Parts: sequence; C-alpha cells; structure tokens
Amino acid sequence: MSILNVEHLTHGFGDRAIFNDVSFRLLKGEHIGLIGANGEGKSTFMNIITGKLMPDEGKIEWAKNVRVGYLDQHTVLQQGITIRDVLASAFDFLFEMEAQMNELCEKMGEADPDELEVMMEEFGTIQELLTQHDFYMIDSKVEEVGRALGLSDIGLDRDVTELSGGQRTKVLLGKLLLEKPDILLLDEPTNYLDAEHIEWLKRYLNDYENAFILISHDIPFLNSVINLIYHMDNQLLTRYVGDYDKFQEVYAMKKAQLEAAYNKQQKEIADLKDFVARNKARVATRNMAMSRQKKLDKMEMIELANERPKPEFNFREGRTAGKYIFQTKDLVIGYNEPLSKPLNLEMERGQKIVLVGANGIGKTTLLKSILGLIKPLEGKVEQGDYLHIGYFEQEMSQDVNTTCIEEIWNEFPSFTQYEVRSALAKCGLTTKHIESKVKVLSGGEQAKVRLCKLINRETNILLLDEPTNHLDVDAKEELKRALQAYKGSILMVCHEPEFYEGLATDVWDCTKWTTKVF
Repeated sequence: MSILNVEHLTHGFGDRAIFNDVSFRLLKGEHIGLIGANGEGKSTFMNIITGKLMPDEGKIEWAKNVRVGYLDQHTVLQQGITIRDVLASAFDFLFEMEAQMNELCEKMGEADPDELEVMMEEFGTIQELLTQHDFYMIDSKVEEVGRALGLSDIGLDRDVTELSGGQRTKVLLGKLLLEKPDILLLDEPTNYLDAEHIEWLKRYLNDYENAFILISHDIPFLNSVINLIYHMDNQLLTRYVGDYDKFQEVYAMKKAQLEAAYNKQQKEIADLKDFVARNKARVATRNMAMSRQKKLDKMEMIELANERPKPEFNFREGRTAGKYIFQTKDLVIGYNEPLSKPLNLEMERGQKIVLVGANGIGKTTLLKSILGLIKPLEGKVEQGDYLHIGYFEQEMSQDVNTTCIEEIWNEFPSFTQYEVRSALAKCGLTTKHIESKVKVLSGGEQAKVRLCKLINRETNILLLDEPTNHLDVDAKEELKRALQAYKGSILMVCHEPEFYEGLATDVWDCTKWTTKVF
C-alpha cells in the first residue's frame, strides 16, 4: 500500500535548480536511506513532503489518516520549555480530544434526546481512542522514555535551551517515539549522539514495523537499518534495492556503462562529421553526406552529468609549538555545577587525541575550558608556548546574515576576491553556493564554509568539536586524509570510530572522570 506519492516534483531557489520532474513512492514497511552530496536537496525534500515548503511544481499526496513524525536537524527549541514539556507535547492531539470530550459533557445538559444519543456515541468513541493511545498513562510513558534515553539523569524539568546538541537530539527523538507515528522521517539523527545511543537507535529502527525515510552520512549506521536507497544527484532521484554498499556497486557499474556509451557515440559523431565535411561539396558523394547529416541531426545525444567538485582540505601549518600543548591542575569544569572530578591532564606536541563518551558529560565544556572561553569552577589550565589555535565549534550561529564570500573576507581581509572564491571552491562549494547567504545552505555546506576558515589560518593545534557532523562521504574522507597529514596536534570530540581509527594517537574516555551518571 502506498503511503506517500510524489509526482513530477520541480523546485529551486532563485536560479539554482534542486529537483527536476522527480517522482517518488513510499510503500508500507519500506526502510529508505535518502543519500546524496551536501546541498543536493535532501532536507529540502523532507520539508516539501511535510508541507513546510511549497514546491514550484508537482503533487504530494499522503494516504488518509497517516501520522508523520519528523526529526529535523534544524528544529529550534524555545526557552522556558522543559524536557518534560517537549516529551508530553507528543500527546497534544490527545489533549485536544480530551478538550472535545469535556465540551461535549457541557453540551449534554441542554441537549434533546436525539442530540444526546449522537453526543453519547461521539463521547464513547473519543474515550475509546484516549484509552487506546494510553492517554491515562502519559506521565509514566514520559518517564519511561526519559529513562531509556538517559534524559532522566539530566532532569526532566531542565530547560531545553541549556542542553548540548546531543541531548537536544535525544529529546526530539524521545518525543517522536512517544508519538508512535505511521512513518518516521529522520534527518541525520546520529549527529551529536554518542555510540551507546546510536546502538540503541539502530536496534529501535531494525524492530520498527512501519516505514521510515532516513538521511544519514554515517554509512555503517545506514547499512545496518535500511533496505532501499534513494540517491539524490543532479536534480534527479534514483531508486536502488539494497544497502549503501550495494548502491555503490550498481552506481559505479551504471556510470562506467554510460561513459563507455558516451565515448562510443562521440567517436561515431566525429566520424560522421568528418565524412560530411569531406563529401558534401562533391556531386558524386553529396547524397551520402546528406544521409549522414540526417543521421547526426536525429541522434539522441548521451550526456554525462557534471562532475561535482570534490573538496580538498590542506591545513596551513604555523611554527612549531612548545613541548606541552596544555596542562591542567586539579581542573574542575562545569557551569553552575561540576561536570568533572579534579583533572590533571596533559597534552604533548604531536599528539592527536579523541575525546569520547556519552552526551552531556562535558566534552565540549572541556574544549572551551582549555581555550579559556569558560572559566573553570576550580583549578587551572596552563596553555603551552607558541600556540596557534584553530577551533571548530559543534554548531554555527543561525543569526549569521552574511554570504559565504563575506564570511571568508571578514576573516581574511587581505585576500583578493579571486583568493576568497578559490578557497571556497577548494572546499567543494560551487559558484552558486559561494554567492548565497550562509544561513540558506545545508548543514554540510555550512560546515565546509567553517572548515574553509580553519584550513586557511596558520595553526599548530586544532580543537575540533564533532567536525564530521553533516559532512557527506567525500568530504569526510578528505577531512580524515588532511588530518592524518597535519603535522600539528589535534584534540577532537568525535562519535564515529571509523573516522578516527588510523588518525588518533590516543583516545580519552571522558566517562572515567565525569560526575554525571548515565
């Protein structure tokens, strides 16, 4: 049974086309991986099918009474709302039903017998639906999901704006699970999630009976939960049966076949043109030349898709740092309350250290404390000599109102326009991206703009907070290569073992010193 039908979808932003005559069908029980390079329109597609965005052309049709749950990478949570409030909002539709039921009760007193009978029947139906959806057990269900996702340890009455990126993702995931939708739409759900909860989500999706569409650049995760791939490329959407590895195999074969056919056709065109040029002027061969020309005119041309620019990251390296990058003395990190025991850590020049552990235990706080952006609750951090620090934050401010060119120019005022454009192009951004405002770009494209700032600054120590979030497969591979080649030191928060394996000299498990219990 078809849950969603998309027919002849065409959409673009300004003169930048995203989709051209795309059609798509979602059937019951399908577990779909929606893949494609950064900026190909995966999040835009989700926004169109959920009605957040109107397409330029095309028809989007959902089956009747389908309840859709959407985990959006750009969801904003408002200040003053607690974790409990967000989780309980999953049941808003039930509270509306309860209000309807209470309204019916008030009207019953004044109703005549016929009206009363209709009202009683409606009242009974609503009450049945409320019972069916566990309305009278909402509090215990909220508590249950809170415990499963480790949110109870943070405190369900905590304001959502105080949470880390990973904790916010968990709250939104918890709300989705409580909603029990008929279809799940998940936009990069593993971003900011720690290894333990990625495993938990993997198990949940494998047991999920309904359909889901998943956007993810985490290939091992994707392979473990999906059975269909939809590849978004050059304004088209193509279906492949199987996991990501199977898709790569078939895609490479199709690409090779198309290139062979293109080369064969180009040779044939060259031969025909040559024959026409040599023979059209001679009376004896003019008819043959005309015949070849007709064949040329009728020929359906094979076109190769434009090769997408692959990013190229090469970090500029500053002078050599001193022997020690930093040393901490009885350092206690945190905001209002301690997140760590007293820490005595040290990092030497040349080390490439990865910080791992659950969300909310203070990995980002430790980075910011070392940088001096947050004052320690106790103890101190001593930075080494001759440090040239490059810092990659986990998230970009959404208030930025500049174009990509302006972002880089503000950072490097001495660059010429050619140098700015060239620096952005090397990071895999096209001319249209470069001239766009940063805030309209996808998460992956924004990350490439921030990496562009980082690689063009001379550094000898990089502090990276979840640098792989939002990046597509090509960008991740290139970033790993560049970090392996980097001769300076690296301190990085990362939840993807396949990214830091072969790169890290040390892995620090932050759960050993945290005061948080997860």
